[in-house]
Amino acid sequence: MRSVGIYAALLLAFRVFGKREIGQFTIYDLVLVLLVANAVQPAMTGVDNSLLGGLIIIVTLIALNFLVGRLDAIPLFHRFFAAQPTVIIRSGRFLDNVMGQQGVDREEAETAIREHGLKGVSEVGLGVLEPDGSISIVPKDAAVTRTKHLVRRRYRSRD
Repeated sequence: MRSVGIYAALLLAFRVFGKREIGQFTIYDLVLVLLVANAVQPAMTGVDNSLLGGLIIIVTLIALNFLVGRLDAIPLFHRFFAAQPTVIIRSGRFLDNVMGQQGVDREEAETAIREHGLKGVSEVGLGVLEPDGSISIVPKDAAVTRTKHLVRRRYRSRD
């Protein structure tokens, strides 16, 4: 039961932590994960140092992770744990307050701008921090392509 509590707390903490994926962890993030793992180990195992106790914890955590993966298919659950895209640049201007909230500095945003072939923020129409931690850039002079979308509505019959 302690393993389930620790798993839930870590899942919530990493959701609050930000929009970074494992491949985007900094060295500081890695150190944090290692320290957290070391710190919670006694809370999960208590005084039990047996092989069976360790195996039970491993099986519990794997099963819990599998269950969370399955629950992610439920839209309400997914919305709670999945980050949403966030606009960080609009009409050639950095949204500093939003960038601060999301933990993105100007250097990271400027790098993304250059990677998209633009010279500076003044050429950006829209900059979006995506849920995977990447930054999408739409130039100011980008051609807008409108497509038809079929929208189906459900009508309730009035009895």
